[in-house]
Amino acid sequence: MNYFTQSIKVLGIAVALALPASAFAAEPAMVKDGMFTDHKGMTLYTFGKDSGGKSMCNDKCAANWPPFKAESGDKPMDEWTVINRDDGTMQWAYDGKPLYTFVKDTKAGEKNGDGLMDGAWKVAKPD
Repeated sequence: MNYFTQSIKVLGIAVALALPASAFAAEPAMVKDGMFTDHKGMTLYTFGKDSGGKSMCNDKCAANWPPFKAESGDKPMDEWTVINRDDGTMQWAYDGKPLYTFVKDTKAGEKNGDGLMDGAWKVAKPD
């Protein structure tokens, strides 16, 4: 076997080993202390008025409860889905529930929005 053939085989093996790792994208959120957070550690919430995988939090509501945005290349995985919002942007949902942050949470791990609006806002937790 010559040097060129060996190089091609080694390259092929390297590509084959790298493909499975790149096929699995990271989940859009993390679990910390039993609740979902974004990758900056900010608490994620669900809104009790959302239903059927549709966000009911728009305009002023979305200014106070920013949607957990999904990017155009983001793909659903397992219980994570991407929903289209009324304003044309995309938002992450977990188990059909759209996710949000809260503007009054200024530090990672704060949960100032939990239970607001007569309990309509709740900290998002995995099943």
